[in-house]
Amino acid sequence: MGVEGCTKCIKNLLFFFNFIFWLAGGVILGVALWLRHDNKTSSLMELKLDGAPAPSSFYICVHILIAVGAVMMVVGFLGCYGAIQESQCLLGTFFVCLVILFACEVAAGIWGYMHRETVSKEMKNFYDSVYDQALTENIADPSKKTAVGEVLKVFHETLQCCGKGIGTSFLSVITSKVGFQDVCSPKWLTIDCHGKIDELFSDKIYLVGIAALVVAVIMIFEMIFSMVLCCGIRNSPVY
Repeated sequence: MGVEGCTKCIKNLLFFFNFIFWLAGGVILGVALWLRHDNKTSSLMELKLDGAPAPSSFYICVHILIAVGAVMMVVGFLGCYGAIQESQCLLGTFFVCLVILFACEVAAGIWGYMHRETVSKEMKNFYDSVYDQALTENIADPSKKTAVGEVLKVFHETLQCCGKGIGTSFLSVITSKVGFQDVCSPKWLTIDCHGKIDELFSDKIYLVGIAALVVAVIMIFEMIFSMVLCCGIRNSPVY
């Protein structure tokens, strides 16, 4: 093991960036698990209407993030070990893994940007269908009416909102007062659920985007350092 001078500095930098990369993988894994088990999102994503579940796009993205975080931790460990051992084979494997991960991240970023409003739009459509069905349900079918009302009530209590807008909020309160369903509280009268749904999912999407950008920058530096170190090891007089 005998790289010296600038190559040794590159080795130390690569180890440092790999350690950061490994930590970033752990952070992404942790954030993805938090998104998966967050009380608000879990309450909404587990809802069902007449046996049909809520849109699953958000959970699909979260599960992909969990897989990415786990892979990043494995690749980061591989890079750290390869740098310490000054192994061309491990560093070459690490570089290939980084290229694949980077390509996947770019593709996922482009897809995510093009569909950035899909998750909230699908959830708003699901809410609208629940809301409309709850207000037009046949009064003669109390069991079905109660089931739909409970789904709508979960939306309102989880997001602390009421209706699609101000007009529908008043309508929800009025129907609650006359005994249709206790689904909406007057204290949330001025807060529409469409805005709260956008706020809930948009904030989380931006958080994921920032994390992905930071990781992409780290990966670029790692690819450069791993190739420089690999060339330095090959040209080292010790070998």
